[in-house]
Amino acid sequence: METLIMVGQLLLGLSILVGVHEWGHMVAAKSFGMRVEKFSIGFPPKIWGKQIGETEYSIGAIPLGGFVKITGMIDESLDTKTLNAEPEPYEFRAKPAWQRLIVMMGGIIVNVVTGIIIFIGLALANGEAYIPKEELNEHGIVAYDLGEQLGFKTGDRVLAINGQDYDRFSDILSPDLLLGTDSYYTVLRNGKEIRVDMPNDFIDKFADKRNRVDVISPRIPFSIQSVVPGSSAAKAGLEAGDVIVAINGKDIKYFDQLSATLDSLKGQEIAFKTNRDNEIIDMEATVNDDGTLGFVAQYEIDYVTRKFGFTEAIGEGTYNAFAVVWLNIKGFQKMIAGDVDVRKSLSGPIKIATFFGGTWDWNNFWRIVGLLSMVLAFMNFLPIPALDGGHVVFLTWEIVTGRKPSDRFLENAQKVGMVILLSLMAFVIINDTISLF
Repeated sequence: METLIMVGQLLLGLSILVGVHEWGHMVAAKSFGMRVEKFSIGFPPKIWGKQIGETEYSIGAIPLGGFVKITGMIDESLDTKTLNAEPEPYEFRAKPAWQRLIVMMGGIIVNVVTGIIIFIGLALANGEAYIPKEELNEHGIVAYDLGEQLGFKTGDRVLAINGQDYDRFSDILSPDLLLGTDSYYTVLRNGKEIRVDMPNDFIDKFADKRNRVDVISPRIPFSIQSVVPGSSAAKAGLEAGDVIVAINGKDIKYFDQLSATLDSLKGQEIAFKTNRDNEIIDMEATVNDDGTLGFVAQYEIDYVTRKFGFTEAIGEGTYNAFAVVWLNIKGFQKMIAGDVDVRKSLSGPIKIATFFGGTWDWNNFWRIVGLLSMVLAFMNFLPIPALDGGHVVFLTWEIVTGRKPSDRFLENAQKVGMVILLSLMAFVIINDTISLF
């Protein structure tokens, strides 16, 4: 069922993004009097179609893209049968270069606008909740395996990032920092300030699915929120509001200490102490085979919640949308510099489906769709023939020099671009498949 939900979210998300992208091209073309022959979400074979006026609207069986067929334009269909005749007034090639440029930019512009609107909506609906630096450093961090490889130790207080103050816990492993160069932390450990350097290739380890655990997390005091009926915790007499303070004579203050201790005592009898209304009570229980007792923890940590007004949401949403583009640029720089492995950095449809997750969460769905809308705009703007960016380069050349590239050149460039795109698509799908195992 989880797989079906992931696939369903992927298909809906891609349909929305492809639809608005191709709609941007179509609206721009029609506004300049160009004939749009086809508008398709998905690639052939066609599973549904309807002719409305001069345009056939259809849905293709391969949901990994879409297209708009504009008369007189050399596109991915490589249909050149009309190019030997004089252009008709309604053809793409008959229009001024600036109009053709706007048509080619139409999809990118609409994707950017869509991404901004989504991020504004999320900011307005959800606001922002975060753990401030002061709350984090009251108890310090928990360092997991990857965090320890980075140089952190459980109990560290993170004082600064790259020598600068920071606001919140999420800043410590922000995408901007992971994609940076020569980043470092200043931490307080056992009363001494220590520098922890981040390797420039650390994002490779962070992106590896085998390391998909927390790097670090806040160290959190806890209490018992509720007890599962019939569980070991219930049989021992634990109640909501209790605080476990020791297990087998070992002091317990934080949830990570509890988890690690119980995990080391799976299936064993334990003696533990709880604080109930300032009274210490001795209890006994059997630890379950999964390293639990059967209760839900209440984490004692204070989040700062910030709500945005409409004007503030516009600024916040726009910033978050364009931050996605900036991070993509930095990611490309890292790949070019050889600091990250391309195989771990590029995601195809299989990996993207996992980003949506196996449960239908509309907030997460729209966050991923907004992110992908900005990524789609960025990728389409790359100067690769067959992408919008390739057309933009040729049209810009024509506007600047006054000389239009020949139809033969454009056709051959389109063929080269299609080979590049199909090769890239094959690479990411194979890479996604391999990463599953």
